[in-house]
Amino acid sequence: MEIIHIVLGKANPQRMNGVNKVVYQLASNQSAQGRNVQVWGFSENDDKNYGDRNFRTQIFKAGRNPFSVISTFEEKVKSCSENTCFHLHGGWIPRFYSVAKILTKNNRSYILTPHGAYNKIAMQKNAFVKKVYFNMYEKQLIKNADYIHCIGQSEVDGLNELFPAQRSFLQAYGFDIPTTPKIQNQKNSFVFGFLGRIDIYTKGLDLLVKAFAQKFKGMQDVSLWIIGDSEQRAKLEEMVKELGINNQVVFTGAKFGADKDELLKQINVFLHPSRNEGLPSAVLEAASFGVPSIVSKATNVGEYIEQYKAGKCVPNENVNELSEAMFHTYILDQKEYENLSKNTSQMLKSTFSWSHVVNRFDRMYQHVTII
Repeated sequence: MEIIHIVLGKANPQRMNGVNKVVYQLASNQSAQGRNVQVWGFSENDDKNYGDRNFRTQIFKAGRNPFSVISTFEEKVKSCSENTCFHLHGGWIPRFYSVAKILTKNNRSYILTPHGAYNKIAMQKNAFVKKVYFNMYEKQLIKNADYIHCIGQSEVDGLNELFPAQRSFLQAYGFDIPTTPKIQNQKNSFVFGFLGRIDIYTKGLDLLVKAFAQKFKGMQDVSLWIIGDSEQRAKLEEMVKELGINNQVVFTGAKFGADKDELLKQINVFLHPSRNEGLPSAVLEAASFGVPSIVSKATNVGEYIEQYKAGKCVPNENVNELSEAMFHTYILDQKEYENLSKNTSQMLKSTFSWSHVVNRFDRMYQHVTII
């Protein structure tokens, strides 16, 4: 059996694109465990501007028409064996509607991972446009998929409302766990941090800065780091200024690789109060350095955080609960904090081990290819 992942982009883990990161990690671990795997990506250019990898990569040039698929794509599909399983990553992507048509036309099985695109909150954004688009295009893509792989329960619930007859498969992604995870210790200064694209509404960054201001305004030993960038950065900086906490909030810009890791290691508590997520890899990155997290229920990692006592899960869009959780972690004594920190490692090993995740995916792929 061959597995071919299809993405927008090149599955480059050094980009601020969560989907590309997790596809890279999934394909890398599948290949390392002996699976026959490729990644096919659509990009404006076919430059090899990514590092070495242990799986094959095929890049197709993406045209200006969002529905267009270059003719060589279908030729490549036809050259694949009949028991190849294609795995599409992303929802509401016009080009994937065309990809799915080609796969169906050539009697090829495919799985779709929406990466959070079908949960209830995501569906509320541009609801009318999505309803029209769904009836014209997305419905057919979902209907012809053998499975919809959901990363979290919120997406299973959203999918059931969207298309109740479709089969879903619930499985969180794994995470590359360092051999010796760093246990973060409290110092004279206390740092809260966020890492990711600055999308104020989706990531709940408006809630985050309000919660910080509510409990920590004027406390010079407490700071908030925003690691990331986008065209919305200026708007968020203005919010911070209006709240009177601009001398406590640090905007680092986008960071990658070792630079990003060094910042994560210095954070005491990671914050991710999203209104809508698939499964945020940044929370797991922080956990790999022993950094506990405070997350919203919408992140789909809250149940694991709570189960392993690796932080706190708060209700969605609740500034007061978020602020109280932040203050609670701030006043923990050293031993209590270190217990939280150690629990992050146990959470990763027990729930996000790639050997476990790859085996779970095998069952889905094998069932699809024998249907």
